[in-house]
Amino acid sequence: MKKILLLGSGELGKEFVISAQRKGQYVVACDSYPGAPAMQVADECEVFDMLNGDELDRVVKKHAPDIIVPEIEAIRTERLYDFEKEGILVVPSARAVNYTMNRKAIRDLAAQELGLKTAKYFYAKSLEELKEAAPKVGFPCIVKPLMSSSGKGQSLVKTADDLEHAWEYGCSGSRGDIKELIIEEFIQFDTEITLLTVTQKNGPTLFCPPIGHIQKGGDYQESFQPVHIDPEHLKEAQDMADKVTKALTGAGLWGVEFFLSHKNGVYFSELSPRPHDTGMVTLAGTQNLNEFELHLRAVLGFPIPAIKLERSGVSAVVLSSIASEESPRYKGIEKATAEEDTYVRIFGKPFTRKNRRMAVVLCYAPLGADMDALRDKAKRIAAEIEVY
Repeated sequence: MKKILLLGSGELGKEFVISAQRKGQYVVACDSYPGAPAMQVADECEVFDMLNGDELDRVVKKHAPDIIVPEIEAIRTERLYDFEKEGILVVPSARAVNYTMNRKAIRDLAAQELGLKTAKYFYAKSLEELKEAAPKVGFPCIVKPLMSSSGKGQSLVKTADDLEHAWEYGCSGSRGDIKELIIEEFIQFDTEITLLTVTQKNGPTLFCPPIGHIQKGGDYQESFQPVHIDPEHLKEAQDMADKVTKALTGAGLWGVEFFLSHKNGVYFSELSPRPHDTGMVTLAGTQNLNEFELHLRAVLGFPIPAIKLERSGVSAVVLSSIASEESPRYKGIEKATAEEDTYVRIFGKPFTRKNRRMAVVLCYAPLGADMDALRDKAKRIAAEIEVY
C-alpha cells in the first residue's frame, strides 16, 4: 500500500481516489475548502492554501506520503522539486507539473524546443503589451491567463476595442500570483480533440482512442468517443504527444489537446499532466479501463496490457444557474435515470456559483451507433437536470 497526497480534490480527483481505494491505496485529499468532492471518499483530508509553500511543506512533512499527485494548477509547484529530491514520487514528475501548470513554459517547450506546430502566440504583462501583440497575431485572437483552468479568464477578441476588457477579464481569471496573459492566433479548426496519453515506468507509451469535445468560453461542455480522424492526422497527433510527454518525463496519464484542420493538419494546443475533464466520457465504459484507472496503474507501475475501445459514449455537463453557499439540490435526477444506457454522476460540490460544473450525464451505445443522436440525447438529459 502507498500513501498518496492528492493536491486538489475536485471531481476528477474524486474518481482518481475511488480507483486508488479499489486498489488498496491510502489517500490524503487536499484543497482550499472543506468538503471538496475527493475529500468525501479519501482516508484523510487537509484544507489549506496550496500556493503557500510553507503550508505545503507542513502538510507533506505531516503525512510523509510516498506519492504526490497534483490535480489542479494553483500549487506552489517549485517546491515539488524538493519533495522529489527527498524521495517522494511526484506524478508524473516535478518537471512535468512545473511546465504544464504554466502555459508559457509548456508553449515555449512545445513550439521552440520541440518544434511542434502551434498557433502563433505572444505574451503580455500589461495592457500596453497586449495592445502591441494582438495586431501581430491578428484578429480574431484568443486571450487567456498563463495559469487558469476551466476556461477562466479566456476571451475571444474580435477587435482592438475588446482588448481592455480581455486584459481585465484575463487577470481576474488567473490562478496563483502570475499576472501575465498569452495571446494566440485563432485557428480555424474542423475538430478539437483530446488524446489521452499514458506513459509507463516499464512499458511503451499508450494512446486512448481520440476524444472529440466541444468547448464554450474555454470550458468543456460535451465530449464524445470515438471521433473519426484521418489516420495520418491521428499519427501526427500521437507523434506530438509522444514527443512532448517524453520531454516532460514521468509516468501517468496526460490529456493532450489538439486542433485538427483538414487543410492545415494538426496543431498542438495544451497539455494536462493528469486525467482530463473531457476524458470523463470514459466513465461511460467506452474503454476497458477508464482514464482514472489508467492514471493510477501508471503511477503505481501496474501493468496495462492494452487499451481497448468497447463502445461509443458521450458526456454532457450539468451547469449551475445559481450561486449559493448552501449545499445544492437537484431536480430531474429521477427522470434522467429512467433513460436507457445512461449514467448521471453528481460531483458532490458543497456550494455552487453560476455556470459551475456540478454533474455530468454519460450515455453509451454499441460501436457504430449514430453519434449525433447520442450527443443530442446526453445534452437533452443534462438540460433537464436543475441545480437549486
